[in-house]
Amino acid sequence: MRVAIHQPDYIPYLGYFYKISKADLFVYLDEAQFSNDNMHHRNVIKTPQGRKRLTIPLDYHFKDAINEVRTKDELGWKEEHLTLLAANYSKTKYYKEIYPLIRELLLTKYENLADMNMTINHFILSGFGLRTAIVKASELKVDSKKEKRILDICTLLKANEYYSGLGAKSYQSEEDFANRGIMLTYTDYKVFDYPQQWGGFEENMSILDFLFNCGFDWNRVLEGVRKDEQL
Repeated sequence: MRVAIHQPDYIPYLGYFYKISKADLFVYLDEAQFSNDNMHHRNVIKTPQGRKRLTIPLDYHFKDAINEVRTKDELGWKEEHLTLLAANYSKTKYYKEIYPLIRELLLTKYENLADMNMTINHFILSGFGLRTAIVKASELKVDSKKEKRILDICTLLKANEYYSGLGAKSYQSEEDFANRGIMLTYTDYKVFDYPQQWGGFEENMSILDFLFNCGFDWNRVLEGVRKDEQL
């Protein structure tokens, strides 16, 4: 069984969903420590002026887990993000289909940042027709840290393959995985062009950029990755 693992990020980029699609079982690291440097609470969209960051204001303490972080909804950030999406995507092909669904999801009340991100991501996965099984790390009760936590989760889930993002190459050891009987492989996702507004292609936008421009067209994603591999 191929397992992939990642923190629950906010409206993440296409590669995040591609990684999930390639796994038999995906684990949300919802109990990982929140990091202000990662994409747990922010992402980027495309505007006529270029990239625009959307950031969620948070109530948290140092070393809080992502599932312990509260979003400061009282500051009106949800309405602000929705206004920015409407202003920058209202003329896209799939805006009328996608926007009301995202609006309903975003305006829902959530217990914490992790729950919100996972709910939105699950909706997007369903829209694409992706059916990868998903569990939360908080349900697995694995207390180890860093690479050992990944190894322990894979062992607990009886994985024979771990499907990793490329960013982990610098600290993961194939030997450590092999010693557990687990093959370590890395994502083959490649950035590809798709229709966007306003000039040249901006890569690694939030998934919402793809949805507004292309809809829930997973075949376009698969074809885009394969086309890049052939170049």
